[in-house]
Amino acid sequence: MKRSRLLPFCIGILAAVMPAGAMARNLVLTANGKSEYAIVIPEAAKKGELKAANQLQQLLKQSGNTLLPVVKESANTYKKVIYIGNCKAVTGAHLLDALQEDGFVMLQQEDNLVLAGAGRGTEYAVYAFAERFLRARKYDTSAAVVPQQATLALPPDIRITSNPAFGYRQSYYPMSNNNAYLDWHGLQRFEELWGIWGHSFFKLVPPATYFQAHPEYYALVNGKRRTTQLCLSNASVLQITVDRLRELMQDSPDAVYWSVSPNDEAGYCTCPLCRKADEEEGGPQGSVIRFVNKVAAAFPSKKITTLAYGYTVQPPRITKPAGNVYVFLSSIDAFREQSLADIASAAAFRKALTGWSAITNNIFIWDYATEFTNYLAPFPRLHTLSADFTYLQKNKVKGIFEQGSGDTYSDIAELNSYVQAKLLWDPAADQQAIVTDFCQGYYGKAAPYVIKYLEARDAALKQSGRHLDIYGSPVADSRGFLAPTLIDSYDQLLEKAAQALEGTGLEARVSRIRLSLDYTVLQQARHFGKDQYGFLTDNGGAAYPLKPDWMKRVNRFVQACKQAGVTELSEGGLSPDQYGAEWKQIAARPWPANRAAGAAVTLLYPYVEDYPAKGNRTLTDGMTGFTDFSYNWLCFYGTDMVATLDAANIKGAGNISINFLDDPRHWIFPPEQVILETSADGKTFTRLASKTMDKPVEHNEAGIVNVLFKLPAGVEARLIRVTAINARELPAWRNYSNKKPMIACDEIMLLP
Repeated sequence: MKRSRLLPFCIGILAAVMPAGAMARNLVLTANGKSEYAIVIPEAAKKGELKAANQLQQLLKQSGNTLLPVVKESANTYKKVIYIGNCKAVTGAHLLDALQEDGFVMLQQEDNLVLAGAGRGTEYAVYAFAERFLRARKYDTSAAVVPQQATLALPPDIRITSNPAFGYRQSYYPMSNNNAYLDWHGLQRFEELWGIWGHSFFKLVPPATYFQAHPEYYALVNGKRRTTQLCLSNASVLQITVDRLRELMQDSPDAVYWSVSPNDEAGYCTCPLCRKADEEEGGPQGSVIRFVNKVAAAFPSKKITTLAYGYTVQPPRITKPAGNVYVFLSSIDAFREQSLADIASAAAFRKALTGWSAITNNIFIWDYATEFTNYLAPFPRLHTLSADFTYLQKNKVKGIFEQGSGDTYSDIAELNSYVQAKLLWDPAADQQAIVTDFCQGYYGKAAPYVIKYLEARDAALKQSGRHLDIYGSPVADSRGFLAPTLIDSYDQLLEKAAQALEGTGLEARVSRIRLSLDYTVLQQARHFGKDQYGFLTDNGGAAYPLKPDWMKRVNRFVQACKQAGVTELSEGGLSPDQYGAEWKQIAARPWPANRAAGAAVTLLYPYVEDYPAKGNRTLTDGMTGFTDFSYNWLCFYGTDMVATLDAANIKGAGNISINFLDDPRHWIFPPEQVILETSADGKTFTRLASKTMDKPVEHNEAGIVNVLFKLPAGVEARLIRVTAINARELPAWRNYSNKKPMIACDEIMLLP
């Protein structure tokens, strides 16, 4: 029988052998509010089987206005039944023998129907049945949509076996907090599987407890013990880790996985013993795997996971992960406009996957599905999902964690989560059909416009030839698929979508999509400043005033965010209220006009191409920067900044103001010294002033450092040269062997 690709959880569909004497016939489960069927459960039904039976009972009542009885198999007197779970009629016929964990069967036996599975497969069988035959859908955390049917007649010869492509399937969006949603879509949750999740070294050996008395437990970095990572060759560290895990396992006996993984930063140990292991293994991943294997040996019945991420991404030369060790490989360095199998930036990931696959069969993938620096920014990655999951399945990956925005709402979160769930079960499913089905059901009459919007941004991204970066920004993409003119065209489509939903009660669904465009406009306005699409107006005065009603726009956005469930605008970033407060500060401060605005700028050394801002003219565009280095700042990595401005004539100017960013988290520090020179002919420069900066003290917060030079009276010159001397090395408290200090400058302002 030909089956629609819309069937959820449908992978490896197999024919099951029909019992002897069975005849293909239609099964009429309900008709005109009546039914001849009962729902039959095993004598000693498990919790999941009871839940599945009750769910089926309610779904059939919603569909056919009929409440089927739920009875135990031994007490059943009905001639027509729906078997749920491991009833004797099911296990005796060996119908579940070919199932993997969480797999299920939907099978006709004469006038009876079997919905049963392995693991949680019985529950998943009920939801798959509801989607396929009741046309029910669970779009988000609200109640499932179940169309009413006067007669529910099933087609003859139902024989479906479905196994998931991946044993571990997690899509991380706000919907993942809703158990009913996860159950319906065959997804899993942290709490049900993991005793310890993610970066865990300091969860096991916390510095607050041990560092003062035992600094030798922690990494030796540049000759000094630091609380960056653990010293993995220290026998006491191993014993503390094992003891702590044993305590935690006693508290959470049902947890399946336990993470023993480095922290989310560099600074691995370089003591003689750790260095020796790493040299033998080809890198610091060696000491990690050796340590993890020792931990795993203490718990042979448990599954120990470890992250292949950052300095541990590549496999070791010698040591293989133990049989109960699962390697969690990250795809963090890959851009997302093309599939993982094809895009050049995923070459290292592909190499790592091939390498790990050669030494272990236990591989999970930590994948990324949002822009972490701007959760609401449009992020058209859906088009690669099927190809990505198919590639990972072919490489025998056992599980995928698809990291979206977590607890906060983000760009098309409902659709992203829905499609990910379907493809995590079956990567070969028709992705476009899934998207269309979702849009038609969720957005109703607005669906054609929403689909056109999704297609338009996909096409614009492809045409732009630019990367889709999980750490990008709508400002950087203003030169690509988020160009202001394209934003206008997208907004026109979503305006039509909004109009189509007026009076339906579904208006908020399109409003949530529009948040992404609203956020993009607000962020890009900070970049464009006084130019078109900016938030300031250049009226030729001494300062740039705010555009009329700009703060009303900001306030509408903030309120819409809170209504949509936005709790933070980036990973660990501002809440909507904090974002609104930031805009209030922007609106309240003066924006003095730069008398050198538009002046040509010549640079002796090139800026960092990954963060081009407006190129050389960034320094004279009249717009100062914020604490986000990715826009309005020109960055100089490992070199000095030497910028010469052709300011025509500085006569009458009193001050030159220059800002530098201080952002240790991104290895950005103010220069060691700033030198101001002028010239009338471009050949001979006269030093007017210089300033030696304070040495940076240890801190994490980003800030802006201003350098103000007062010009001597009567100075006349055409050219201004600013030299910012970069530090030759990073401060000891932020020093990593593979990093250099970076200078970031936003504007060289000529003021009265």
